[in-house]
Amino acid sequence: MATPDFIRTLRVSAGRQLLWLPGVTAIVFDDEGRVLLGRRTDTRNWSVVGGIPEPGEQPADCAVREVFEETAVRCLPERVVLVQALQPVTYDNGDVCQYMDITFRCRAVGGEARVNDDESLEVGWFEVDALPELNEFALHRIKRAMTEEPTWFAPAAAG
Repeated sequence: MATPDFIRTLRVSAGRQLLWLPGVTAIVFDDEGRVLLGRRTDTRNWSVVGGIPEPGEQPADCAVREVFEETAVRCLPERVVLVQALQPVTYDNGDVCQYMDITFRCRAVGGEARVNDDESLEVGWFEVDALPELNEFALHRIKRAMTEEPTWFAPAAAG
């Protein structure tokens, strides 16, 4: 994932300390019920599409932008599937981030799936019963997006 310019600016004063950041994931389905995935350049693994909103950008707008930037597919967000604080991540350069992920179920409305930036090696549509190897993060979000259940979130701690 490319680091947005506003985070590079923050890092000048924050150093490598933990940054709490918003994150958006888009689970995109086409009219045939297939899910859109990209094979990432950084890990070489298949994954769902996601990114970091720009300052002031609405999460749904971020989902639309990220999907188009990475895959050339146009989509419409349909509903929030999941909201989850993720565990902190330490990157190879020592930067530490923790993300609040908002996952949207989206419907493809145009464009042809293709690699559209330098973040993906491959992009494609997959039948949900024939997915490539995916991590639990992606699998959980795809499964949740396939249901009509209410938005998932971790239960609040008893207070």
